[in-house]
Amino acid sequence: MDPILERYQALEDKIKEYHPALDAQRLFRAFTYADNAHAGQLRKDGSPYITHPLAVAEIVAELELDTDSIIAALLHDCIEDTGATHEEIAKLFGPTVADLVEGVTKLTRVQYTSKEEEQMENLRKMLMAMAKDIRVILIKICDRLHNMRTMEYQSPAKQREKSLETMEIYAPIAHRLGMQKLKWELEDLSLRYLDPVGYKEIEDELAARSSAHEEFLAAVQQRITQRMWEEGIRCKVYGRVKHTYSIYRKMFAQNKTLDEIFDLYAFRVIVDDIPECYNVLGCIHDMFKPVLGRFKDYIGTPKPNMYQSLHTTVIGREGVPFEVQIRTWAMHQTAEYGVAAHWKYKQGLANKQLGTEHDFEWVRKLLESQQDTDPDEFVRTLKVDMFADEVFVFTPNGDVKSLPAGATPIDFAYSVHSAVGNRMVGAKVNGRMVPYDHQLSNGDIVEVLTSKTAKGPSRDWLKIAKSNEARNKIRQWFKKEKREENIATGRAAFESELKHVGLKLEAITAPEVLPSILRKVRFGTLDELYASIGYGGTTAVKAVARIRDEMLRLGRLQAEKAAAASKTTAESVIVPASSQEVPVLKGSNKHSDSGIIVEGLGNCLVKFAKCCTPVPGDPVVGFITRGYGVSVHRQDCPNADPGKRKPEEAARWVKVSWVEGSLPSYQTSLELSAKDRDGLTLDVAMALSTAKVKVSALSARSMPDGYASVSVVLEVKDREELSSVINKLNNIQGVYQVVRASGK
Repeated sequence: MDPILERYQALEDKIKEYHPALDAQRLFRAFTYADNAHAGQLRKDGSPYITHPLAVAEIVAELELDTDSIIAALLHDCIEDTGATHEEIAKLFGPTVADLVEGVTKLTRVQYTSKEEEQMENLRKMLMAMAKDIRVILIKICDRLHNMRTMEYQSPAKQREKSLETMEIYAPIAHRLGMQKLKWELEDLSLRYLDPVGYKEIEDELAARSSAHEEFLAAVQQRITQRMWEEGIRCKVYGRVKHTYSIYRKMFAQNKTLDEIFDLYAFRVIVDDIPECYNVLGCIHDMFKPVLGRFKDYIGTPKPNMYQSLHTTVIGREGVPFEVQIRTWAMHQTAEYGVAAHWKYKQGLANKQLGTEHDFEWVRKLLESQQDTDPDEFVRTLKVDMFADEVFVFTPNGDVKSLPAGATPIDFAYSVHSAVGNRMVGAKVNGRMVPYDHQLSNGDIVEVLTSKTAKGPSRDWLKIAKSNEARNKIRQWFKKEKREENIATGRAAFESELKHVGLKLEAITAPEVLPSILRKVRFGTLDELYASIGYGGTTAVKAVARIRDEMLRLGRLQAEKAAAASKTTAESVIVPASSQEVPVLKGSNKHSDSGIIVEGLGNCLVKFAKCCTPVPGDPVVGFITRGYGVSVHRQDCPNADPGKRKPEEAARWVKVSWVEGSLPSYQTSLELSAKDRDGLTLDVAMALSTAKVKVSALSARSMPDGYASVSVVLEVKDREELSSVINKLNNIQGVYQVVRASGK
């Protein structure tokens, strides 16, 4: 039998183990369709491309997901890499499969220039996909896992890029979904490429001590098993050395060697029901000495990702500490596969309440909270609410509330209800009065004191609150209750920022300008803008920056219209194709909106030559073009070299000069030559960011001789600022020359 067909048959058999009623014909049609679609395509290792979708489907089958998920896994690259369409897949395999495939494709296609922006925006896309159908993210995680398993065939740069992305995005999401088994493998595979030396060091040490580890694990496992048998408790006992990344993180965070890591070993005792979990705990503490402060009851207080277990750390006879996890079989499934173990579409579930949307309330809350939030705030929220550790606190009635680490009574009050937060006048933690900025700890009992006469939240609460949910509800209150105050506060901040950048309020409120300005800032009236600034929905700095850009755009449009309107005058400035004479206008010198004075000419169109991109402070010369006004060159530009000028065009070269206090910025280009190395482009970008200049384009290419060329297009105020930027770039390691573009 063909190896690929043999592998498909193994997949089908695996699915039938947990889903006997499998529609095998439909599954085979999907496999055949994917095989034909990817025909002729190869992976980096030279194998047929179909081996990748098959492998992803195998991982999805290990999670025991439904048939639609398996078929979507087989087809997940068809829309991206073949001629297949959403409509065709929907017709052949149903709309659900087509939507899943398209969802995975959308996540794959997302690309951004900024690493930070890329990662966070990917997260946002994933969360939205999860809110619509959680299976999309499950398939995507399986896809990424197989890609990481075969990462050795990629280039070193690609290995590091994908490993970092996996560590910062996919592993945390797998953890958030409770998929610990996949999370551990993703972390270990990523570490292999992010720190190969550290990874190999740990692996080698573990391999060298493998016999000692096995002896210890076997001895403890036998002791626990024997004791449970004597107590009449049916159980399964597993022992393992903790995974590589877990050890690495402890060594890095605590600056310890492998010998100094305490809980290197972990044992798992799996029983039939919850009462037996606590019976086993009693036996474990009787057999071994428990370590104080290392007991955690995640059965009574489950984690938000549905994880449940009893955790305790004990010390054996040999003086070696180890962790023991005690759970039921159902808890074990959830711990290993998270939401996949509770997926509501999974066939054959007896309890239809498992995996309902309630389990993903945290996703929905996060998405709802960003509706009235600035995009930058949402990105920050993802970092806080998605990745930070949680703290678990209790209401006076004993209900558990999960909050971000560092949360305060304000966060707690708004997590209970908006009205509770708005009427809060004080808070008690464990029976004692505390200030509003008091940081809550695990196990705290929090009581919120309210009053009907409370005047509402303070603006300072926005700085104290840690959760986006609380800050958003505070803003909503100010937005609704304090409109007039918000308008006054916002207007003051707005006018102050206008003054700072040199704009006048009268200039932007002119009837011909105001509609464009309002469209730019996305508000119907100035009062709405002021109110938003007042309650914290946006900032005066951002609003004024957008307005300034719009004013510059409107200024350019006005100049172009003026040039078009004065066509007759312009024609006297521009040399006709048949003429050798250059007419000169009488009268005083005038400057264009470009900040250039053209001697003897007025109302003429001025443009800056792209070959040399002059900036204020550069000696310049003008050339009257045929049909495009005056082109301004640097005097040292090869295209303006007096020795190369044609005699018949001598009269078309005119004197030009800079206007004092001209436009805010001018575009110019730089070329860098440097020793090729990893991180060069990043260092250039950081230097430009430090210089606080606007960068329009940045590109780099490696040269065959081991050097690299970096091209930068940026905007500067004048030659002095440009020189400062060049100095900063020259200080970068490996850069040996920075020159201005000229004569191209």
